[in-house]
Amino acid sequence: MEGMRQAKAKMGWALVFVVILVLGVLIGKGWDRAVMATETYEELKTFTEVLAHVQKHYVEDVKTKDLVYGAVRGMLSTLDPHSAFMPPDVYKEVQVETKGEFGGVGIQIGMKDNRLMVIAPIDGTPAERAGVKPSDVILKVNNESTKDMTLMDAVQKMRGAKGTKVTLTIHREGVPEPLVFVLTREIIKIESVKSKMLDGNIGYIRLTQFQDQTAKDMIGALKKLREQKMHSLIIDLRNNPGGLLTAAIDVSEQYVGLNRLIVYIKTREGKKDDYVSHIKDQPEDYPMIVLVNEGSASASEIVAGALQDWGRAVIVGVQTFGKGSVQTILPLGDGSGLRLTTAKYYTPKGRSIHGVGISPDIVVKGKPTTTVPIRERDLDKNLRDKDEASVPPIVVPETPAPKPEPKDGKKDRDTKSDPKSKETKEGKEGEEEDPQLQKATELLKSWMIFKELRPSQHDTRVEKAL
Repeated sequence: MEGMRQAKAKMGWALVFVVILVLGVLIGKGWDRAVMATETYEELKTFTEVLAHVQKHYVEDVKTKDLVYGAVRGMLSTLDPHSAFMPPDVYKEVQVETKGEFGGVGIQIGMKDNRLMVIAPIDGTPAERAGVKPSDVILKVNNESTKDMTLMDAVQKMRGAKGTKVTLTIHREGVPEPLVFVLTREIIKIESVKSKMLDGNIGYIRLTQFQDQTAKDMIGALKKLREQKMHSLIIDLRNNPGGLLTAAIDVSEQYVGLNRLIVYIKTREGKKDDYVSHIKDQPEDYPMIVLVNEGSASASEIVAGALQDWGRAVIVGVQTFGKGSVQTILPLGDGSGLRLTTAKYYTPKGRSIHGVGISPDIVVKGKPTTTVPIRERDLDKNLRDKDEASVPPIVVPETPAPKPEPKDGKKDRDTKSDPKSKETKEGKEGEEEDPQLQKATELLKSWMIFKELRPSQHDTRVEKAL
């Protein structure tokens, strides 16, 4: 009898927890009427009945907390790939991640056909250095199958203390046998802004992620490039998975000017919130190109869409990832957290790019690869929008630049004894192997052609081909 009373008490507390969880989330979003509906309580009654049967009849003892956490994970897995439940330890790591530092191997992952896929490795991380590539399928994490593993569970298993190891078993298209990567975890310090000056006084800024300090660091990089007499600018958003919405807005306003709409979000009730630039100084009107690819997602697409809609930059590359949904992090009473998709975002001209992406003004493919890129529309249970009319881009044929002959007719001198010279040579070779960056520099060097290509504020289409 005492055991039955304890089981009923546990069941009662579990019911209270679930009701508080549902009420806490839904009332906080203004859905109290739906929560109070009788049908909601009828469904919760079914849940408590199942919980009671598991506690009473399951072959082994189970913790009520584990059952409730599992039920919450299952509930959120029916929504979309970006909504997830975070236990207390995972929730703490997510809070730390926005600061740009966490322990792990450096992989952005997603789900496709119920398989754990690599969207993109992060630059300079153990995964990128080991050769993990986009579209790789992660079959196992430390010999544990990823079948039916949630995204948050996978993230939690791959994160860990610096110096510890994690083994990933990967299937790669075109490779007959699985690949095994033994990766040593590091403190992943993401340097979100990298800059340099290219030939022809062309400034180059690469944004790898949008964090708290990204806009501030980018402003510092711009200042240094201006001091070096920058005449034009390339912003590289390729393989940038996104990050903080506020950081994307702070970056965009440095280029579009004062009191201009950067992005707006809309909830399911139709509530609309506008995010407008508040920069005091008018930005310089130098030519700009933004590089994007299939790995440019979320906050990257906000920036690219805003600069494209306002005619501030020509977008070069290939179609972006297409993640136009907004996730809100909601803390829960026991220290856990809820990441819930609460809205969709739209570009200044009202384009919802969710599942579609940002179409480049000029299409230039990247390096040839055998892997098939993953985009938002490929992920399980995505929030699909109706097809919207898009402006057809200009397709530029890939034309590798000829290697210049030495002016003195002699072979290149040995650079082994000159590290600075070697670094410069390697940097130029890297640019020559990058057809998208190469095309961007060609466009900016051809100033008169760029003026004809550059869209006006009233029409983002590019009317003339090279």
